[in-house]
Amino acid sequence: MTKAPEPAGPDGRAPTRCAPGTPCWVSLTTHDLTTAQTFYAALFGWEFRPGPRRPGLGARALLDGHEVADIGHLPPVERLPAAWTPHLASDDVDLTAETVRLRCGTIGVGPLDTDGSGRLMIGSDPSGAVFGVRQTSAHLDRGITGVPGAPVWNELVTWETEGAVAFYEALFGYKGKATSADGPDRVTLHLDGHPVAGVHQADRALLRDRGPHWLTYFQITDLGDALERLTGLGGRVLTPAHDTPHGRAATVTDPDGARFALIQDPR
Repeated sequence: MTKAPEPAGPDGRAPTRCAPGTPCWVSLTTHDLTTAQTFYAALFGWEFRPGPRRPGLGARALLDGHEVADIGHLPPVERLPAAWTPHLASDDVDLTAETVRLRCGTIGVGPLDTDGSGRLMIGSDPSGAVFGVRQTSAHLDRGITGVPGAPVWNELVTWETEGAVAFYEALFGYKGKATSADGPDRVTLHLDGHPVAGVHQADRALLRDRGPHWLTYFQITDLGDALERLTGLGGRVLTPAHDTPHGRAATVTDPDGARFALIQDPR
């Protein structure tokens, strides 16, 4: 995913290249493709064009002419929840998949080559949190991030921070660092000294209905305005607007229940 002029961490600092382990793409799976497109077009100003798969089964989201996300249609026979999934860059998806298995994770899809988008796998960590891995390709260089309406950060919400950090460190050589500003239950994963993703230990009450999951943050200009538009479009607010060390944020869902977060640029 190519960086926009602004950097991509929640505090405005992150690497500008898709090194292995860097979040490089996000995808949404939903039961109602038309409703999802209407919702995100109104919320973020996205435009859409058909995806590389058969018509009606997927779409590519564009922001200011740049690719920003994929939206895929969940088959009616599958009782899977709508969800946003971050994808992490890899130089060798097959090797990464093997490491996932060795570390007690699960591979759900792939590894496989997909429509000129690079080699892909979808897996889950030992707690069940789903993530994707993509092998660097030209596709990943056409995205955009770090501007309003684009993904700016990804955070794993999980049962237990230490084990989760160890799993992802084994995959990509991350260095997990807890900071006093974020509290003892939050760890930031670093690559080459740069923050690339977070891990948040949540209580079981918060995770009861969805379990451990990755949460994608999208940057917006005015959080209050965005939340008003979101609820008017059929979305829900799960965690009300609150101040964080990286800006004012809220956790929300779209009309189909896919969770994501909105974060206001503090500058």
